[in-house]
Amino acid sequence: MMKLNKTAIGIDQGEDVLFSDYEDGGAMWTGSGSRERRHRLKFSEPFKSVPAVHISLSLWDMDSATNARADVAAEKITERGFEVVFRTWADTRVARIRIRWMAIGEAYHEDDWQLY
Repeated sequence: MMKLNKTAIGIDQGEDVLFSDYEDGGAMWTGSGSRERRHRLKFSEPFKSVPAVHISLSLWDMDSATNARADVAAEKITERGFEVVFRTWADTRVARIRIRWMAIGEAYHEDDWQLY
């Protein structure tokens, strides 16, 4: 469990299109087997420590002729940002994906100061 100092809790959030492979015949739409797409996102300002990050799919456009298989995760989380990782496998055909994310963590406060 992450415990936060009550004086400076930061919440950052956003929405990003990860890819639109239908338009240009990309691997998520035309490929098969294990496929992965990574996208680095930066927070609007750094957190004081590594925050908790939640990701959800806000749009998924998939071929209805195959099974819908999707795994989305936040990896390599730092005080400055994180990587969104989208994975699919087998015969799933993904046209486009959009995600929403939220990070909650300890933020810098104007009363913070450092000696060195």
